[in-house]
Amino acid sequence: MLIHQFRELFSNRFLQNVGWLGAAELINRVFRLGTTVTLARLFTTQDYGLMAILYTAFDFATVFTLRGGIGAKLIQADKQDVDILADTAFWINVILCGFVFVIQCAIAFPIAQFYNNQQLVLPLCVAASVYLMSPFYIVHSALIERENRLKVIALCTAVHSILNNLAIVAFTLLGWGIWAIVWAMVLTTPIWIVITWRNQAWRPPRRFQLEQWQNIVNFGKNLLGVELLNKLRGNFDYLVVGRFLGVEALGLYYFAFNAGLGISMNVINTFMSALYPHICEVRHQYDQFRQRYYQSLKKVAIIAIPLILIQSLLASFYVPIIFGERWVPAIPILIMICLSVIPRIFSWATYLLLNAIDKTHITLYVDIGFTVIFAASILIAVQVNLYWVAAAVLFSHLIVLPIFAVLGNRYGLTERLHFSSLDPVHPPR
Repeated sequence: MLIHQFRELFSNRFLQNVGWLGAAELINRVFRLGTTVTLARLFTTQDYGLMAILYTAFDFATVFTLRGGIGAKLIQADKQDVDILADTAFWINVILCGFVFVIQCAIAFPIAQFYNNQQLVLPLCVAASVYLMSPFYIVHSALIERENRLKVIALCTAVHSILNNLAIVAFTLLGWGIWAIVWAMVLTTPIWIVITWRNQAWRPPRRFQLEQWQNIVNFGKNLLGVELLNKLRGNFDYLVVGRFLGVEALGLYYFAFNAGLGISMNVINTFMSALYPHICEVRHQYDQFRQRYYQSLKKVAIIAIPLILIQSLLASFYVPIIFGERWVPAIPILIMICLSVIPRIFSWATYLLLNAIDKTHITLYVDIGFTVIFAASILIAVQVNLYWVAAAVLFSHLIVLPIFAVLGNRYGLTERLHFSSLDPVHPPR
């Protein structure tokens, strides 16, 4: 009986996908650790500063390629629309990525002037060439995810991580400085093109066409807003703490935030990456849709919540041993930040549920409201001290996100039941 249960558990496609993605993330973490050690020993403080600016610019610019929105739309699109949407998505991505490439090259000059460092111009322009490669694998990746073959995505992630980190280390040892980062980005991005093309038969159309472009743009524009708000929330507290409490306080807070979120958020991200295509596959069959959603969410919670609680409980033991005694004052902050991840599990799943049924505007509206509450609480708490800021992060998540999760799940599943009862194959638009 027990053997049968184990076989059934490990034959579950959702858990198989989670396993592949988790393995890829583990490989990524191991090789990134080697890169981090190398850069810490060989990079100058100026190199680190240039690297931070480069990655920040790249991080924000990627949002405007609509990569997340385009991929999400292709994953949840109706079967009869996929071919048309894939062709249109390719040309939309060509246009957007070309636009972002030009913009990053143009703003490289004012960025360099702002930081009074002309060495930034050429690296920012060369790094922007990565956007020009994106259209040639984004559609393939989305179609592979749609087919629930996340083993291929995990393979891309792992191979890219290994070669990218090895390239950074090799180029750094050669004394290339910031160019080690730039050339590693540029030279390893084609890995995604090679692997996805070998595993997905779709090919870019030769004829330019934008049929049904409104479906992609209307879906993706809301996710663009959500991603921008996520970037804002991810950096707002850093800016406020650094401005009002000083650089030393920011260092303590930054350490606690990254140490508190790192492991748990990677685990959750692995599950959520597999959850979306898993529920989209049956989005017109209400009973299966509901069952997959709740069963998958239960699996995430069973694994992630104990991990978060253990990490929080053991923080006072492992922080001084692993990171050193000087980080002991960060432990209360780390614990509060770590606990704030628990409500994120359920809100993130609710976002995916609503995206799967074409209700991305709701996720955007909720994100706007949450960002306002989050920012207001941080601005009030920073007037007291750093620990109040961490408490504000925790309580803003505890108060807002569970309410959204409950109401969002109730609405999303009711809406899906309504669609299914009207037309189980072609829901109304």
